[in-house]
Amino acid sequence: MLAADFANLQRDVEMVNQSKADLIHIDIMDGIFVPNISFGFPVCAAIYRHAKKPMDYHLMIKKPELYLEDCVKTGAKTISVHFETCPQLADILQKIKNLGCNAGIAINPDTPVEVLEGFIRDIDVVIVMSVNPGFGGQKFMPSSFDKVRALRQLIDQSGSNCKIEIDGGVTLENAPELVAAGVDIIVAGSFVFSSENPPDTITKLKSL
Repeated sequence: MLAADFANLQRDVEMVNQSKADLIHIDIMDGIFVPNISFGFPVCAAIYRHAKKPMDYHLMIKKPELYLEDCVKTGAKTISVHFETCPQLADILQKIKNLGCNAGIAINPDTPVEVLEGFIRDIDVVIVMSVNPGFGGQKFMPSSFDKVRALRQLIDQSGSNCKIEIDGGVTLENAPELVAAGVDIIVAGSFVFSSENPPDTITKLKSL
């Protein structure tokens, strides 16, 4: 929803509701961990009032543990926190689960997949950032293909049910290879909302 038209937010949420999208992806940025500020929980609450799809929260913030309950109150079904911001990551993941949500870890482009080895059996999703976090509309990093393949191997070898989510610069050109590499969930903001026919674009991505 970061790429939605905030002057017509209800309209864009309803478009996603009526589309073949599975989730509504919510990017929370604090201007500290990432060099941008997105929106806060009043906007999330406004989205939630109209949302008919599960809300997938991606917290690109310092001290995410302070805001987990706010996420739940505004509709979160999945909450992903960044590995890079959480020295007490295991505790935060457990708190997310205790709140009744799926728990996820997001990793930046320069964070290796190996850091997830101790958590992969206990989490529901890994968000692989295929751009540097903080801004929508960035160009996809090709190194993400190998990263997804390595993560898929780690998940399969561990027997985990964790899903792989890719976030950043995804288009119909790179999405097929990402799916072939093992991606389960595609986040597409700017590519969808800037297209001539967003519902049709979502349908094409969903069909991969």
